[in-house]
Amino acid sequence: MLAGMFVFSAVDAQAKYLTQYMPSLQIVWARQIGLVVGVMILIAWHGRAILRTGFPMLQIGRGAAAAMSATLFILGLNFVALADAVAVTFVAPLVVTMLAALLLGERVGLHRWTATIIGFLGTLVVIRPGMDSFHPGLLLPLLAAILFAIRQVISRHIGSRDRTETTLAYTALTAFLMLSVVQPFIWQPIGSLNLIAILASMSLMAALGEFLVIRALEIGQAVFVSPLHYTIIIWASLYGYLLFGQFPDIWTWVGSFVIMASGLYIFHRERKRATAS
Repeated sequence: MLAGMFVFSAVDAQAKYLTQYMPSLQIVWARQIGLVVGVMILIAWHGRAILRTGFPMLQIGRGAAAAMSATLFILGLNFVALADAVAVTFVAPLVVTMLAALLLGERVGLHRWTATIIGFLGTLVVIRPGMDSFHPGLLLPLLAAILFAIRQVISRHIGSRDRTETTLAYTALTAFLMLSVVQPFIWQPIGSLNLIAILASMSLMAALGEFLVIRALEIGQAVFVSPLHYTIIIWASLYGYLLFGQFPDIWTWVGSFVIMASGLYIFHRERKRATAS
């Protein structure tokens, strides 16, 4: 998981660099290529049975949410620091808790609701609406986090019948096809071998990051592995400072800590509830 977060932060840093030269939709499309190649390998290895699903529309909807989430996040990188954008996305597990209660009928007790509210307050500390330091570009990664949470809620609903490989395949293929439709209208010529190399690196590293995270969850206990995804803020801060001269201020760190603490507490309560049941 630690390696996966390092890789994903490198993917985000490359995407931020590329926003200077091409549209966000083009960057997200290129990023998906590595994932699609990985899915093709899975299909060749396991056969087309991997595409059998009991929830075709939900799988397609999840893929659409993935495409929009990635696009909004990378679009946001045009305007805000990498670490700030990453910090805002930490709100996703809190949104999952809220949506799971509202849409899936999951029982959420007082402890988790309190942690969710505190986590949202931490998000306000990072974004700081109404203050001079507020940048509306931070709303883009916030919307991306909400769409990511919708993806996760769909995963909870379909996970009892569809395999992880099936969900991964539908998400990658749906997102790639959606993004392919708009490419003729937004495509910018890539006039440099350096940019092509960065695009290729980003695409391959995105696929590698997915593999590392999935593998980590397969071989490690989720209670120990999942919280490690918060370490991405460290790498995002490092890349942001070294590549773009940007470093999060004290309020971004304070807000991030509040959000992370809330997310970890919610995860602890969910694990405790699952153990009791």
